[in-house]
Amino acid sequence: MTFKDHFSKQAGDYSKFRPSYPAELYAYLDTLVAEHACAWDCGTGNGQAAIALAGYFDSVIATDASQQQIDNATPHERVSYRVATAEHSTLDDHSVDLITVAQALHWFDLDKFYAEVRRVAKPQAAIAVWVYELMQFDDPAVQAVLDYCYRDLVGSYWPPERIHCETRYQQLPFPFKEFDTPDFSVQYHWTKDAFLGYLSTWSAVQRYISDLNSDPISTLIQPRLDAIWSSEEQKTLKLIFSMRAGNVF
Repeated sequence: MTFKDHFSKQAGDYSKFRPSYPAELYAYLDTLVAEHACAWDCGTGNGQAAIALAGYFDSVIATDASQQQIDNATPHERVSYRVATAEHSTLDDHSVDLITVAQALHWFDLDKFYAEVRRVAKPQAAIAVWVYELMQFDDPAVQAVLDYCYRDLVGSYWPPERIHCETRYQQLPFPFKEFDTPDFSVQYHWTKDAFLGYLSTWSAVQRYISDLNSDPISTLIQPRLDAIWSSEEQKTLKLIFSMRAGNVF
């Protein structure tokens, strides 16, 4: 299966503008395993989850198939970054206590990835994957612009795998001894520039630009936001993170 690279082009913006995950999520992950020697963060992107996991594990191996993403990842003394696919991690057999995948499972060849999980997992290891849906703004006018951008403007440019984010990974196979996991939510306060930067990281936006040689964010979305959002004002939004987790064996 060919690596589906939707983010290398905008890896720098991805590192700057993608939302962070809530502290409560990592605290929950800490409870899933008894041993904390090594975690594997697969599809690490800019290393956001890997850095947080380093607060709980002696070492974290963070892999991504994109060299550009790894180049933009944040260094940490307990995080080892590697360019590797989810299906061929280069990790040692039975070496990992926890496997995590943040907002990336839908891109993987799941049969091969799950086989790799079983190969690298220790006998008591756990796996946790999570995803977030479209953010929700308190301001209905901003929400209307977001909905227009997501569904109408670039809707036809989303890869088909995007549907699994909307369905919170419930339609993906998860052949493990699954836990009853909670959802996690967090509020953010963003400036208009931060929001525009985030929109620029969307894979659908980058496909639109490649196809039409025009940036829909600067030409069509920013003027709409300029009319309702001052440059210094912060808007409140909420993200809900849905997790599936379980024992590997």
